[in-house]
Amino acid sequence: MLCGIDEAGRGPLAGPVCAAAVVLPEGFPVNLLDDSKKLKPKQREEVRRVIIEKALAWGVGWATHTEIDSINILQASLLAMRRAFEYLLTPRAEAAQWPDRLEKEIPFGLPFPQADIPQGLEAVVDGKHIPELPVPCRALVKADATVHEVMAASILAKTARDQLMAYYNELYPKYGYEGHKGYPTAEHRKLVLELGPSPIQRKSFKVRL
Repeated sequence: MLCGIDEAGRGPLAGPVCAAAVVLPEGFPVNLLDDSKKLKPKQREEVRRVIIEKALAWGVGWATHTEIDSINILQASLLAMRRAFEYLLTPRAEAAQWPDRLEKEIPFGLPFPQADIPQGLEAVVDGKHIPELPVPCRALVKADATVHEVMAASILAKTARDQLMAYYNELYPKYGYEGHKGYPTAEHRKLVLELGPSPIQRKSFKVRL
């Protein structure tokens, strides 16, 4: 049994980094999956719904912009991954499924039925680094393009973060988070330099034109 783990949001100048952990069943329609960056927003949303409906277990975890500033983006990404995996072991009574509206950086998902680690479970993480997990774990560069479980995790992480950034756009509309999701586009950098840092700014990230 394989758990795929991936993150979204390492590069932005603002907002949290998000990670997801996904365990797929046999017979999952893997033809729907791809690296989240290769799917259009509508496609990602459609596939997200299939993943959360059919996955054996899945979790979404976060590390906040203040945690990123405190421990650096790599360690924050690994922290978010650990939180996503830990949600797989949350008692089902606390399971929240996918929130109707993302307004907080709180883990959520669908845990394993008994909130125990299934026998033989292993994890694969996209990239070069692995979080500290209670199961065997390996890192694989470009796993989000080759491992179905990691593809699914990349889609959940990307859609969750995009939804949260859309909410932050309502709170701080002058920064245009709906469009760039906090990534360092020319327009975003210009707005930060003109308006100053927003309340969700990663202050450890340099902003230049």
